[in-house]
Amino acid sequence: MKKFNIRKVLDGLTAASSSSSSSSNTAQPGTPRENEVVQETLQSEHFQLCKTVRHGFPYQPCSMAFDPVQKILAVGTQTGALRLFGGAGVECYCQHESGSAVIQLQFLVNEGALVSALADDSIHLWNLRQKIPAILHSLKFNRERITYCHLPFQSKWLYIGSERGNIHIVNVESFTLSGYVIMWNKAIELSSKTHPGPVVHISDNPMDEGKLLIGFECGVVVLWDLKSKKADFRYSYDEAIHSVAWHHEGKQFVCSHSDGTLTTWNIRVPAKPAQIITPHGKQPKDGKKPEPCKPILKVEYKTTRAGDPFMVLSGGLSYDTVGRRACLTVMHGKSTAVLEMDYPIVDFLTLCETPYPSDFQEPYAVVVLLEKDLVVIDLGQIGYPIFESPYPLAIHESPVTCCEYFADCPSELIPALYSVGSRQKRQGYSKKEWPISGGNWGQGSQTYPEIIITGHADGSIKFWDASGLMLQVLYKLKTAKVFERARGKEEKPNTDIVDEDPFAIQTLFWCPESRMLCVAGVSAHVIIYRFSKQEVTTEAVQLLEVRMQCEFSEVDSPDLGGEQTPTQPASAAPSSPQETEPPNQLSAGTNSSEGPRDNIPCLQVRSSPLKQSPGYQVELVVQLVWVSGEPPQQITSLAVNSSSGLVVFGNSNGLAVVDYEQKTLLLNLAISELYSPSDHYQKQPCSPRKPRQPSGDIPTATSHMSRLSNLYSQSVKKLRSSHFRLCDSNDGSNNAEDRCKSPTSGSTSPCNSDDERKQNFIEKAKMSRKISSSGEQKPELEERSQRWSPRSCKKHFCSVTNGKMAARITQKLHIHRTKSDPNRYGKDNAFTRSRSSSVTSIDRESREVISSFYFCESFPRKSDSLISPCLLVGTTQGSVMMAALSPPPGADHKPQQPVSFASCGTLVSLKGGILTMALLDAAGTLLPPSYEPWYDPNASDEEKEKEKVRRRRPATPPSSQEGQDTQFAVLCSEKQAKVVAMPSHTSIYKHNITESSFVLRADVVQMAGSYCLACFCANGHIMTLSLPSLRPLLDVNYLPLTDMRIARTFCFSNLGQALYMTSPTEIQRITYSQETCDNLQEMLSELFTPVETPEAPNRGFFKGLFGGGAQSLDREDLFGETASGKASRSLAQHIPGPGSMEGMKGAASGVVGDLARARVALDERGQKLGELDERTAAMMASADSFSKHAHNMMVKYRDKKWYQL
Repeated sequence: MKKFNIRKVLDGLTAASSSSSSSSNTAQPGTPRENEVVQETLQSEHFQLCKTVRHGFPYQPCSMAFDPVQKILAVGTQTGALRLFGGAGVECYCQHESGSAVIQLQFLVNEGALVSALADDSIHLWNLRQKIPAILHSLKFNRERITYCHLPFQSKWLYIGSERGNIHIVNVESFTLSGYVIMWNKAIELSSKTHPGPVVHISDNPMDEGKLLIGFECGVVVLWDLKSKKADFRYSYDEAIHSVAWHHEGKQFVCSHSDGTLTTWNIRVPAKPAQIITPHGKQPKDGKKPEPCKPILKVEYKTTRAGDPFMVLSGGLSYDTVGRRACLTVMHGKSTAVLEMDYPIVDFLTLCETPYPSDFQEPYAVVVLLEKDLVVIDLGQIGYPIFESPYPLAIHESPVTCCEYFADCPSELIPALYSVGSRQKRQGYSKKEWPISGGNWGQGSQTYPEIIITGHADGSIKFWDASGLMLQVLYKLKTAKVFERARGKEEKPNTDIVDEDPFAIQTLFWCPESRMLCVAGVSAHVIIYRFSKQEVTTEAVQLLEVRMQCEFSEVDSPDLGGEQTPTQPASAAPSSPQETEPPNQLSAGTNSSEGPRDNIPCLQVRSSPLKQSPGYQVELVVQLVWVSGEPPQQITSLAVNSSSGLVVFGNSNGLAVVDYEQKTLLLNLAISELYSPSDHYQKQPCSPRKPRQPSGDIPTATSHMSRLSNLYSQSVKKLRSSHFRLCDSNDGSNNAEDRCKSPTSGSTSPCNSDDERKQNFIEKAKMSRKISSSGEQKPELEERSQRWSPRSCKKHFCSVTNGKMAARITQKLHIHRTKSDPNRYGKDNAFTRSRSSSVTSIDRESREVISSFYFCESFPRKSDSLISPCLLVGTTQGSVMMAALSPPPGADHKPQQPVSFASCGTLVSLKGGILTMALLDAAGTLLPPSYEPWYDPNASDEEKEKEKVRRRRPATPPSSQEGQDTQFAVLCSEKQAKVVAMPSHTSIYKHNITESSFVLRADVVQMAGSYCLACFCANGHIMTLSLPSLRPLLDVNYLPLTDMRIARTFCFSNLGQALYMTSPTEIQRITYSQETCDNLQEMLSELFTPVETPEAPNRGFFKGLFGGGAQSLDREDLFGETASGKASRSLAQHIPGPGSMEGMKGAASGVVGDLARARVALDERGQKLGELDERTAAMMASADSFSKHAHNMMVKYRDKKWYQL
């Protein structure tokens, strides 16, 4: 293969001119090279993007309904979403296009249909008989505001109450209005001079379908006779009505009022209530009226055949119970139980054995919909325990700060995590099965294991089983147990950088093969965990304190060691086997009012023994300390290499490498020390910088992702309100001065509306080259006129604290540096940035931050012929640097032994911050980092010796021919992607991903037996590129508007899977695999299952004889067009839904549309034929019965004379 000859180009040129400047032997991006050796199999046909399933608690719920026969629960939200729940694994998500709040839901019981009423005065009929529900019909009211809906059991006529007090009737089969209208002025007393207000309740008498009970907000209740079209009785009370509930016999009903009272009325005694009670009011001794209480928002009255009735109500507490949590009251006979809830109550429903309102209800459970939870209470057991929910509704138990997705992981991981997580389950649940058990779980062909890991603001980490479109919690880890907690309000952590949630998870790294877990928190701490199946008690938590500092000083200013800082970068300083010992430090951190804080960590590690349950157990805690009054910078990147026992983390000051087995700090370098002396990619200073400003004024990186990190760490004080006050949008202001803040804050703060947050985010996305610093910004012209001065890094030290040891032990840092060849990049990589370019001018003004790491085994130098352990380091300036790591061989290396480290300079430079890096072999297969197979660290010594066998990935055999490339490095930044051949270090492919936006997340993933690069941009585009040629395979505009939550939680995984947090409480999973999209129908669960409707209650002999049973009504005769006429066309507009025949005719065309229409028509014809068969069978049974009766009559009177009759 010929060597590539790259000419010098200027930085201000366009991407096209940059790519065309290559020699004739260099391939253009996206086109195959000559003598192509990698056979790419991925094509555009392998990709298709679609949503799969949504998990979590419905965001901002506002309504609920239950089908007692199908046992399906529906929840509506303020954003127009519908979430339907059945048994374990049965979940469904639907969305109204208008996005208006769902004010009420009504099931067509056992019909596989649902009616939704929206705040925009529209009603919709959903077809639930298909796996993806669709709207069949819609009706939009033009002159009336909908306030209440009621659909009687086994009826096709829907009653709709309006704000004007009128009631309209809709045929749910055709979704047409009836001409029958109940006007408010006819319903109330003619002598009444005031408007009764909106309709707040509609229900029919359980024993007489011809009687309709109408409740008005003012306190008036009317019993309307549908046949005579007049009011039979009117009931009046001084307080406003919130809800009404019938007794099943139809002789009494109960009203809840705004003063906390319940009034019971006899239907034939409208003069006064039969009973008035105040459940939570103080009863005065002198017989006066009880003190008013809070409104009772809802009441339900359910009877039992063998005991006292149940009366369930929400609200009604006394006003003197300030600060008390919301309560649900259950009144059963003489006992009253007050059940406190964790969140405000939105709605509740009582689940009963029968769907017939005229029979004994026999309640067995209460479903309580809270603002942030769903609780089901067992009414059949003493103490009213709750059922254990099978749904993943606790995702938002603490705000999610980061998320990782692992598809096709080792199969033994899920059983191992489940075995240790099952011991964490709470006790005290009801022993009965979950009552919402409808539907069938989908049976798809997808069988590979999937795991989702979420990090939270309280420092907890949750492992979820996401296999087969389900989501179940496996194991929960609490990282805050490692640290001391403040016991009182006055006792706070010794840091001012985090006001709330100091344990919040910033980022995490998990190695599925070795089961090593490493997490970084917002308080600049790193915790390394090992997985063990045995319980241990750690007498003292191993602690390693690291001092990371990089000063910006004048050009000629000396450093602390007395050495003169040269004008060239710090990496050009002479190398020595050992660095000079740092100045003597105090035995304890300095934290007094006389001087600045120094050598103090942000959190205090626990000093008492720590009992660690089976699961993840602490191996080492690493903390960054304060330096000369400045808090440590947040950790921006993290990586673990289990085969070497190393963990590396970095921030704006540099990087540190820690041996977590020997509990020692191996390397602590500034970013400038990674550059080669002859690096053309390094940003050279043009003029001395003024003396260092306070930490709050140091500009941050221009990287878009670093700006995003700063954005969502702007308001620590509003962290809780941004995720927990889901309905409140008027809390406080942001605080942009803190240095270490929780990643949950930022644009998700409720001080801005969703639209404002999205708009602000898009504006930030468009400002792709403007600087957003965490502190005060200088004017743009002044910023452009200044450059960073050479960096003079203080000597680094670390201290190891073992348990209760107070003295900090200062160690010498043993580092071997190998000088780089000054002419290494002189020929092929003589790429320099134009000094006149405004882009590079802005770039040089910002502070470079470590953005990504990647452990690998490759060729660190261009002249190397053997592979060696390497570390790829990416920065926010677009530089990718290589470092050769050579720890002593064997597993028993001592901390006193030096670690050989060679900074090999910059491999390549890209536009924008580096997001991901990977390594491919000559066949285009991903070369994962080497790992150590998992072994139980608490097992016996014999088992350890058997299991603890380090297994490194076999190295790619180096080629004997000089100049032949055997590896490809895949590098992706916020703007472009490059593929670099190794060891020639030549860029062979380049693709400019976006110009107007920037990439938020990029991952190298496996698809259809091959590998590709998946990218998600801030403008909502999801793209995939082939490897190594970087051919575009997929480009879909998936999210027209994005927000910060999606930006920080979006992640790709193997086999075409991806996910993101679509709301503070919900995870949306998507797929970009054509195969998964084709099999999606099989994988989804079924909501509707054929179930026979229970038989109607037996009327009994005497009720049938004397007419005491329920009386039916032929509503067709009353509400049909023949009897009532046509409704006004201007009142409402009928809109065919996409699931109906009319909507399908309008939306589909061609052969596919014809097939779809034929399928729907066939389904409808089959349903009609089924109904015809049922009617025919009924007619045949009736004919047989008539024939038998006629025959009996003939036999009876056949032999009798006329005078014997």
